Amino acid sequence: MTVAEQNSNPPALITRTQGTGKDLVFLHGWGMNSGVFSEFAPLLTEHFRVTTIDLPGFGENHQRAPTSYTIAGLADAIQPMLPSNSTVVGWSLGGMVAQQLALTAPEQVRALVTVASTARFVAGQGWPGIAPELLNQFEQDLVNDYKKTLERFLAIQAMGSISARQDIKTIKSSMAAYPEPSQPALAAALSLLSTEDLRKDITRIKQPTLRIFGRLDSLVPVSAIDHLCALHPACDAVVLSKASHAPFISHPQQTAQVIRQFLA
Repeated sequence: MTVAEQNSNPPALITRTQGTGKDLVFLHGWGMNSGVFSEFAPLLTEHFRVTTIDLPGFGENHQRAPTSYTIAGLADAIQPMLPSNSTVVGWSLGGMVAQQLALTAPEQVRALVTVASTARFVAGQGWPGIAPELLNQFEQDLVNDYKKTLERFLAIQAMGSISARQDIKTIKSSMAAYPEPSQPALAAALSLLSTEDLRKDITRIKQPTLRIFGRLDSLVPVSAIDHLCALHPACDAVVLSKASHAPFISHPQQTAQVIRQFLA
């Protein structure tokens, strides 16, 4: 069953909001849900109103998937839920959706923050990224055992972090409070890591942009940062020297401070 067959006319997405102040909207990465931000969000709610939105097909929105499961389709589904004049913070795959929202909803997105994200995840000629063979293997494994595939993906995300075991434990525990993802959405979203390419589009992003990276990240390697910033020279880039793919999990205070300083 495809995502389109599962839900051709999905209802409005469920969101969660806490705190007061200027609006921050958080979007998670592949295979995850908004639970991953449950320990991080409180570090920002004193000064910001934080809204978390599960990507369509995931978490509380596991039964709400758009007909077109593309980055543009996901952005279209999320746009009606965005507060006006908000900063969108996207982690990993969520960062691609956040960049698309900055392009298509400039009247709603005042600023953009990407965390361990890029304009193209798969490696290609002159572009560092995830090996195509690894993504192909994930797609094959997902058919047979999606839980084991997710665990393996978590391990790769935490790889390099000195707190890798604790990072994985924290993410799994936080995610457990939310419904399991739709398996068609899992497969469709995974394919986006191989197929979506925003490199020609991000040159048109006009909003103030902060890009946070982990120097030890194996999914968005540090060698990709210069390539990305060359396409979007107006962005600010911060590299956390001891972080991997989930800096808001391994280095929450430092990540929150970087975001606060940027928005100040």
